[in-house]
Amino acid sequence: MNLKKTEVRTMIYITGDTHGSFERIANFCKMMNTTEKDIMIILGDAEINYEGGLSDFLKKDYLSFFPITFLCVHGNHEQRPSSIPSYKQKNWHGGTVYYEDDFPNILFAKDGEIYDLNGKKTLVIGGAYSVDMYYRLMKNLPWFHDEQPNDEIKMFVEKQLNRVGWKVDVVLTHTVPLKYEPVEMYLDGIDQSKVDKSTEQWLDKIEDKLDYKKWYCGHYHTEKIIDKLEIMYQNFGDFYE
Repeated sequence: MNLKKTEVRTMIYITGDTHGSFERIANFCKMMNTTEKDIMIILGDAEINYEGGLSDFLKKDYLSFFPITFLCVHGNHEQRPSSIPSYKQKNWHGGTVYYEDDFPNILFAKDGEIYDLNGKKTLVIGGAYSVDMYYRLMKNLPWFHDEQPNDEIKMFVEKQLNRVGWKVDVVLTHTVPLKYEPVEMYLDGIDQSKVDKSTEQWLDKIEDKLDYKKWYCGHYHTEKIIDKLEIMYQNFGDFYE
């Protein structure tokens, strides 16, 4: 991927989970001399709507000074913005996004929306199952019951795909279709037979039927390319051209 900013136009970059730590993005923006017209896609678990209160405010306040616009995919370590009263909706690049008045450069994609990003039809589907759910509950850490897409979201996604004839250019998800799971990243001590893989199974069916050119995802804290699918973590890339 060519990460050189050579044209005066909207540059779109993409990276994996951040989990509330943004130093690498700060360094990247400085290196690339970005502006708020440029876009940084975070493939879930930005973790800025996690603990609530002052902690989340300080993270978003920090990001509000970054010279870039963030488009965040919903992950499983963050509350859905649709359930947070301070979030509003607006049209952005042909689809609905969630935003807060205080932090206009931080956007969250709505699951199932298809955005026009530099002329590429881009489908977004967030969410995943948390294998650390019981640990978080035991330690009184936040866990969100609606972390995975529900039936209503799935119906909306499929309705959107019917509308475009099941053909898009790019797919952005948090987790992966089941067939592409990086099994080498399974955590020791986790009984995989007890892991809810319903989202991955549904994405498998989507992937089988969908005509697409590139699929990006995060979640697994690894960097791997399998066919047209790319799992990202701490690396950066240019959005598909």
